[in-house]
Amino acid sequence: MQTKKLPARQEIPAEYKWRLEDIYAGDELWEQDFQKALQMAGEVEAYRGRLGESARTLLQALQARESLSELSEKVYTYARMRRDENNTNPTYQAYTDRAESLSARVQTAVSFFVPEILQIPTETLEHFRREEPGLELYRFALEDIFRHKPHTLSAREEQIMAQAEEVTLAAANIFRMLNNADFTFPPIKNEEGREVEVTHGRYIRLMESRDRRVRRDAFQSMYSTYRKFNNTLAATLGANVKKDTFYARVRKHPSALQAALFADNIPPEVYDNLIQTVRRNLQAMYRYVSLRKKLLGLDELHMYDLYTPVVENVRWAIPYPEAVETVKRGLAPLGGEYLETMSRGLAEGWVDVYENKGKTSGAYSWGPYGVHPYILMNYHDNLNNVFTLAHEMGHAMHSYFSFREQPYIYAHYTIFTAEVASTVNESLLMDHLLNTVTDRDKKLYLLNHYLEQFRGTVFRQTMFAEFEKIIHEKVESGEALTADLLCQIYRRLNVDYYGPEMVVDEEVDMEWARIPHFYTAFYVYKYATGFSAAAALTRQMLKEGAPAVERYLAFLKKGGSDYPLNLLKTAGVDMATPQPVQEGLDVFARLVDEMEELALKR
Repeated sequence: MQTKKLPARQEIPAEYKWRLEDIYAGDELWEQDFQKALQMAGEVEAYRGRLGESARTLLQALQARESLSELSEKVYTYARMRRDENNTNPTYQAYTDRAESLSARVQTAVSFFVPEILQIPTETLEHFRREEPGLELYRFALEDIFRHKPHTLSAREEQIMAQAEEVTLAAANIFRMLNNADFTFPPIKNEEGREVEVTHGRYIRLMESRDRRVRRDAFQSMYSTYRKFNNTLAATLGANVKKDTFYARVRKHPSALQAALFADNIPPEVYDNLIQTVRRNLQAMYRYVSLRKKLLGLDELHMYDLYTPVVENVRWAIPYPEAVETVKRGLAPLGGEYLETMSRGLAEGWVDVYENKGKTSGAYSWGPYGVHPYILMNYHDNLNNVFTLAHEMGHAMHSYFSFREQPYIYAHYTIFTAEVASTVNESLLMDHLLNTVTDRDKKLYLLNHYLEQFRGTVFRQTMFAEFEKIIHEKVESGEALTADLLCQIYRRLNVDYYGPEMVVDEEVDMEWARIPHFYTAFYVYKYATGFSAAAALTRQMLKEGAPAVERYLAFLKKGGSDYPLNLLKTAGVDMATPQPVQEGLDVFARLVDEMEELALKR
């Protein structure tokens, strides 16, 4: 019996690969910039001890730091994206290692900036700004530095912290290599009885199978592999949490959570409000679980039954070219400039479309300043992947507008606002499909998909956020994160969030071990807040038209030139209150009602 294997990288047609040559036409140019960045790092260090010398010196130093950061980011991005094409390629493994070392070298080179700037008296800094007009550009950046003053160390201590960065990345790097390069999952038999590999990219497609045996086998294949390495994975995640705790304590933050929120100037109440608001609305999730069980005709609903569509006779395969056209139509409300730029990017090498052997799993948007953005996908012909394309294009277009309109220092928006841009695209696409699809079963399929977006983005990511909060608090109180403890915590949360009609299978206790986002502390809550803000902004654009669209595009163009809550407030959403989250959950409850009503007519 023949096993269906992933293609090698060279077997993927060129039109479905991204064009990294737009960053560097050849590896020799990367090498030249690598060496140039090393040289620039030394030049930047020559400003050590001189930042308070004069307005002109301060401006020159800030400009030199900016140029170094921009170049080293370009070097690092290219190396990582080349490695992501095939994680087993030793050339780009080495490039990435060197680029990470360069990043650590750059951090060391610029580590004196913040402590030295903080030593400049406020009145002197004001005099500098009046004397040197070029410093006005850096007003917000300098003000933010002074906000960090209570958490900033001496110049020597900051240098040590920068040198330690490469070491503290070890846990995340080890996990990534285990997960993407080393782990293989036992093959299973598909619906036709043919043996197929279980991979990260294929897993959700297998879990969407209408054959319950295929779903269960894929589920068990995936988690039995993680279970074999449970102690190693617990040690890896535990080390990463200890890293977070170490940094928080050294920088005098009350907790790792508050340390993570501080950069975006987000009060911890936003995080706590999210968890509390979602927990207050879990009855709606329980109703959805019950409805899913009923529509699937099951005596028991298991965790491996969560992804399969509930509409049995809908076959909705969507090839990539059709997905591109569907996304374009769905995003039409965003206007001509948005659509023209997006269409050009889709045709000109922004997207790496299909899975190949060794390729990094999942999807992301990335790219260096001064070049167009890129999207990595592992596309399969289904509706979920169409939404993934729209989602990542939201990130890419946010980058495009931000990079075009902002200087480098303010071009990088925060993750908090990034998830708004991506989810607006998903919301607009869903609105378009719900309004244009007339087939009752397909509409039911869409409603189910929309509810799954809520489940996956609001409920599930909030559950992840609560898991992160709990495990960090455990470490902060001196407890060890053993595999058994992590499984117990994760199981309890699944029971709480999915309710009495869900069978929480033992295998899912290990799910914490395969979530890459847990290696970037307190990241995932932004998916849930971003989804809520996006829902509000989408309603405004569809109701108001051009004025709301103009506000939204202005928000995209502002990049990181202000704090996230301020940027969103000017766009029309106040995330400092629980209201947007509650409004989103009210929509979820109404969608459950609509789906129940439509299902009864079948």
